[in-house]
Amino acid sequence: MFNGPRRAYDSGSRTASSGRELEAAALSRAARQLEDCQRIWGEPGCEEQLSQALRHNQRLWTFFQGEWVSPECSLPRSLRVNLLQLSRFVDRRTFALLSEPNREGIQALVGINRQLADGLSTRSSEPASSEAAA
Repeated sequence: MFNGPRRAYDSGSRTASSGRELEAAALSRAARQLEDCQRIWGEPGCEEQLSQALRHNQRLWTFFQGEWVSPECSLPRSLRVNLLQLSRFVDRRTFALLSEPNREGIQALVGINRQLADGLSTRSSEPASSEAAA
């Protein structure tokens, strides 16, 4: 009798979790690309690789910004405001690095991406642990 709603709920939970997992993986991948640039700093092609990594990271954050300003966004308003403020910092740092590349400036972007990815990974594992307890 309740199989239909339960199946729909389970499907929605998996979709939400897999969406967060995809976002976490994308942020981790972007962080790795930026770290690769730090590792090869000063080698031929480094500035071009940094430019590509920064532009990739910028596209990723632009996607998130669009999600956070959408009326359909399910995140609490205060969290969206904080994330949008963080995204402004990411934008400013990205543009600064595009115009004046420096190895030390990359670390802030790597750290932000890693922390957000960790937070998304933690959130995606919470429903699974709740279901196991049920």
